[in-house]
Amino acid sequence: MPAALQESESFAALRDLFSRRIAVLDGAIGSMIQTYSLIEADFRGSRFADFPHDLKGNNDLLCLTKPSVIEEIHTAYFAAGADIVETNSFSATTIGMADYHLESIVTELNHAAVGCARRAAQKAEATTPGRRCFVAGAIGPLNRTLSMSPDVNRPDFRAVTWPQVVEAYTEQIRALIDAGADALLVETIFDTLNAKAALFAIDSVFEEKNIRLPVMISVTITDASGRTLSGQTTEAFYNSIRHAKPFSVGINCALGGRAMRPYIEELAHIADCRVTCYPNAGLPNAFGGYDESPADMAAILREFATAGLVNLVGGCCGSTPPHIAAIAKAVRGLAPRLLPTIPIALRLSGLEPLTA
Repeated sequence: MPAALQESESFAALRDLFSRRIAVLDGAIGSMIQTYSLIEADFRGSRFADFPHDLKGNNDLLCLTKPSVIEEIHTAYFAAGADIVETNSFSATTIGMADYHLESIVTELNHAAVGCARRAAQKAEATTPGRRCFVAGAIGPLNRTLSMSPDVNRPDFRAVTWPQVVEAYTEQIRALIDAGADALLVETIFDTLNAKAALFAIDSVFEEKNIRLPVMISVTITDASGRTLSGQTTEAFYNSIRHAKPFSVGINCALGGRAMRPYIEELAHIADCRVTCYPNAGLPNAFGGYDESPADMAAILREFATAGLVNLVGGCCGSTPPHIAAIAKAVRGLAPRLLPTIPIALRLSGLEPLTA
């Protein structure tokens, strides 16, 4: 039997944090970047000034070309009360960077993303001696899916293969770990097969490096049916990824906090790990903005916390440092969800769960 992998130092520190109180995650990065009104030249910087393809919109690239902006955003979230910030690496894979013809710099991008977040964490820790600030390596869902065809006339067609997805995630994960991420966050999952490829890659890199970091997993519910885009219910999704023994599992983005309640409640009853929730600041309005105020969002997440449903809260699209400050204040002093004892059973999943 292979020897157990060594847990990272951050594993014990995060386990301690989650045992003492409800932890706080940061808010959106993309919508915060929009407030800087950056232009093409900002995304290019001097290094990519003559690059032959458009780069505006490649937010991950800003870790290299405008690191001060990304570090400033992380710093604002720590100042608002976040315990954990996510790296600006949501699309930093070879598959994600192919849209910009920048596949060759993926490792460098992820190193830079961790660097921006780590510098902000160190500044926050220096400001408040004794405080511990964590960096979670953000691993997004990809813009190609393993479960669905992009061509309605060819339902059997896939734009990507399992080995390609695993390879892309492996490079990103290796870089995030090498750069010093405290945890890995596989998030905004809409295709469970993509997520399973990421989890497979994570385990492979852990074996390679003889280390284990906390793995946080977060799915997104796409509509009022309560299913992911690839069709799974909340329980079926959890059955699909439970084998990975995640540090936490949760729901992010999705429908906004209030509409998320029944699915978080379901997850809280079936998950034998910590439960996380970081919704959008409501649904986008007609202008693409988000109308849910910090007070509104904080009230919703306080309800979840008071009901004993969550171990970590934060914000996704449209949320800002004021949102996170209000959320942190709202859950302060409230007890974290207790991990339930789940009866042993055979639990399977397709689009629906099956328990026998």
